Amino acid sequence: MGEIKVKGRIASLLEVGTGFHQELTGRENIFLNGAILGMTKREIRSKLDEIISFSGVEQHIDTPVKRYSSGMHVRLAFAVAAHLEPEILIVDEVLAVGDADFQKKCLGKMQEVSQQDGRTILFVSHNMQAVKNICNSALWLNQGKLKILGDVSIVINKYIANTKEANMSQYWASPNDAPGNRWARFKQVELVPHFANPDDALDIRVPLTVKFQFWNMQDKVQVSVELALFSYGGECIFDVPSPVISCQKGLVSGQCYIPGNFLNDGSYYITLYVVKDTTTTLFAFEECLSFDLEDFRGEIQWYGKWSGAVRPSLPFQIEQVNVFK
Repeated sequence: MGEIKVKGRIASLLEVGTGFHQELTGRENIFLNGAILGMTKREIRSKLDEIISFSGVEQHIDTPVKRYSSGMHVRLAFAVAAHLEPEILIVDEVLAVGDADFQKKCLGKMQEVSQQDGRTILFVSHNMQAVKNICNSALWLNQGKLKILGDVSIVINKYIANTKEANMSQYWASPNDAPGNRWARFKQVELVPHFANPDDALDIRVPLTVKFQFWNMQDKVQVSVELALFSYGGECIFDVPSPVISCQKGLVSGQCYIPGNFLNDGSYYITLYVVKDTTTTLFAFEECLSFDLEDFRGEIQWYGKWSGAVRPSLPFQIEQVNVFK
């Protein structure tokens, strides 16, 4: 048991159907929720059309909500919670029920509410990219206890590093045991860091080479390999294709070089795609490699989280051209 001190009007979206009277229609439930939040009928009416339009359930707004699907429940519940202007909006992972387009719509609305309207959102999720897009601070709970509270990027990176182990090499001796299908099977994938010194840490300065070998199981095929690098928050950092080569049945080998001082610090994974004729994916070897890059600042004395998906070292000139007298 515990206690919570609240300053401001709260709306919540915690579970499908929570806050709805099942015998009332969607329209009636909008007025009910508004009244619970302390709004007048005039205030609710001013938002009514916007709520109904956002929810996408216009054709069923005068139907009792007990006949709604779980997705319709969530659509209307979120529209009500987001548009009735609470000072504090609490959203649990109930959004996972909605389809992808509606989830995107909800995330956009939450960003608008928090960034433009200056209201507070308490967002509970295991979707790291959504948390990163919406929140500026994060709280990591482990078995009901506070583990870390701080900047959202720092907390996410620590959470991911705790749950994901680096996987920098995999090898299979025989096609029969290797991951793949009747068109391609991988023999080896490896991430090779090029350390200046053997005892160096794997940080953002270290160049990397991704090496791979796969058995091509087809005759006379135009093949390329696509390398996609993702953050563990789910953000694609880059997606690059190899040259196309003409292949017979046999072993194919390749590599891709990632320069140092290019990526930002954080946790990453790599997916390799074997592609035919630059259009058809024959096999996707998902999350075949993973690694963590540590930070390095050198002479820079600012220690906040460095923003951006990449952190390239680019030619940059600055000079004084005049002196005031």
